[in-house]
Amino acid sequence: MQASATTGINEGQERSSPPARVALVGNPNTGKTTLFNRLTGLRHKTSNFPGTTLEARLGRFDVARRVLSRGGGDHYSGQEADSGVGVAAAEVSVGVSGSRVIELIDLPGIYSLELEVLESQVCREALSGRSRLGEPDAVCVVVDATSLSRNLRLAGEALRRRLPTVVAVNMIDLARRRGLAIDTTKLAASLGCAVVLVSARTGEGLAELRAALAEARVASRTPPGDDEGLFRWADEVFAACASGGDESGADTLTDRLDRAFTHPVLGVGAFALIMGGLFYTIFSLASFPMNAIDWIFTVVGGGIESVMPAGLLRDLLVQGVVGAVGATVIFLPQICLLFFMISLLEDTGYLARAAFVMDRVLRPFGLAGHSFVPLLSSHACALPGIMSCRAVPDPRERLATILVAPFMTCAARLPVYVLLTSLLFPGQPLRAALAFMGCYALGIAAGVGSALLVRRTILRGKSRPMALELPSYKLPSVRTALVTTYDRGLSFIKNAGTNILAICIVLWWLGSFPHVAPPTAALELRERAALVQNDEPAKADLEGQADRLAASHGKAESFLGQIGRTVQPVFAPLGFDWQLTVGVMASFAAREVFVSTMSVVLTGREEAEDEGVFAQLSQSRRTEAGGGAGRLVFDQPTAWSLLVFFVLAMQCLPTLVVTAKESGNVKWALLQLAWMSGVAYAAAFLAYRLALAFGGG
Repeated sequence: MQASATTGINEGQERSSPPARVALVGNPNTGKTTLFNRLTGLRHKTSNFPGTTLEARLGRFDVARRVLSRGGGDHYSGQEADSGVGVAAAEVSVGVSGSRVIELIDLPGIYSLELEVLESQVCREALSGRSRLGEPDAVCVVVDATSLSRNLRLAGEALRRRLPTVVAVNMIDLARRRGLAIDTTKLAASLGCAVVLVSARTGEGLAELRAALAEARVASRTPPGDDEGLFRWADEVFAACASGGDESGADTLTDRLDRAFTHPVLGVGAFALIMGGLFYTIFSLASFPMNAIDWIFTVVGGGIESVMPAGLLRDLLVQGVVGAVGATVIFLPQICLLFFMISLLEDTGYLARAAFVMDRVLRPFGLAGHSFVPLLSSHACALPGIMSCRAVPDPRERLATILVAPFMTCAARLPVYVLLTSLLFPGQPLRAALAFMGCYALGIAAGVGSALLVRRTILRGKSRPMALELPSYKLPSVRTALVTTYDRGLSFIKNAGTNILAICIVLWWLGSFPHVAPPTAALELRERAALVQNDEPAKADLEGQADRLAASHGKAESFLGQIGRTVQPVFAPLGFDWQLTVGVMASFAAREVFVSTMSVVLTGREEAEDEGVFAQLSQSRRTEAGGGAGRLVFDQPTAWSLLVFFVLAMQCLPTLVVTAKESGNVKWALLQLAWMSGVAYAAAFLAYRLALAFGGG
């Protein structure tokens, strides 16, 4: 193993020594987390509005060999921070050059270390050494070259703490394009510490920054102690070291865009168009990989069936495991596309303007613009939407957003919407499309209405003003978007996939046991098939009919079927018979399970998309007097009732698990379940009665 030329220590010895620790501090929108990712090789979420990063992320890099390791990274949550202001005890020159391995701590983006908000408290705790991370050996302050004078105020607050400090002037490429020149020699002399010009997007200056961090020293100058001196000091330092261009970055085009994107009317219109284009792109492009995934899991299931003998284990693997994983993974393309496009919008600077516009829209309902991205993300899946509620700084607004996020129409509801709108409007695609859009609108209305209710009752409190610095417009980084998409997709699979797999296995067991003998009709069909000679298609058709009758009968007599019959009186006022009740109960694992469950119960086949199966579903009749024997299962009032129920109901147990985790108490998950179920039941009852009253029965 080659020895290090600068230290004379081989690689194994070098990595066994404790790494030096450097805290990364900066304003929101300075590219701090992007710089962290560049230095350490780790992949973490970046954002263009305050409050997204509420955790300190840890990552290591080797000064000589760059990235020490790739992959995970430790996480530290700052929830235990208090409001104290800590000053590090180090008052002498203490460098970190003794080690070639440096550990970076990516702290939340803040406007000031002195503010009484969670993000600032986390940073104070970390810099003072009162967190469990321990005291850092040095601080790297990341400032935006295009907003240098404002960013220098935070740099001054960090320099007051008398820790070894390096100032990284980021986005220098953007500053140059605007004609802004920064004299690093003068800036370093004014601050009394090392200054490095970098571009986290292009990688410029990273080698120099690594070297500077390895040689960090306590600043030779101390900024003024009071805030009014500090503001003047920042302006004076900027005036002395910067020249040319417009430091604010304001230009005619930027001003015009901001006037349009933040206008009370034009801004909302632009937002609607952009979001409409976003969702159209998602649903049009995602269909191709979704079909491919469906085909892959169909082939895998068929392959298992072909090589394994019939029995319990084969059924568990094909129906319980492969079916559950497939039901989860099939929505991954939509989720990944959503986060890819959101990341691009963030990087351009538009999403901050959208949050500003939506703050006006959401504020009357007790939410803020910070809730915008979590609610938008929930249209793909409520799980990552709820997890991104960490971006909401106010605790009450954060909890309200968590509680109402599942009202947003997620991708799992779409198969149910397609089935029911097609049944309601056969051969009328325009009306079906309008009903589809109405489902989205109903979910949003229920969400914001529920938010208003909880903010006026159990989560009452004054809303915190939304502090927002509009970032510069710039071309988005496809690399950053791809990394973000990878991380979010992996997070979805880990959190949703494992929960859904466990739940689906339980439901498979409930739907498969006890084993019952095939019905007489199925036995007769098999006998007829056995007598067929020299006509394989006819024989296969008879055997297929027998299999479907047996599957339907088995599902009806299973534990799940028994539960459906037992619970059916509860759903009778909504027009559901026992068969629909079985589908509703099964859908608590995941909403999309409803379609395949109804196909099995009513036709004995899972492929509801098949035209023949769809026709059978539309003509299926009820079988028991208590459920209106002889009536269509999906008559118009019942279809409307089902559609409204699925728009509003909490039918996703993994979401409840994540709600309990993110809210910190299972009582909020139980409240979410009770409230959404109650709203769904009442609204479905109303829809059923109205449909009957208007002649739909």
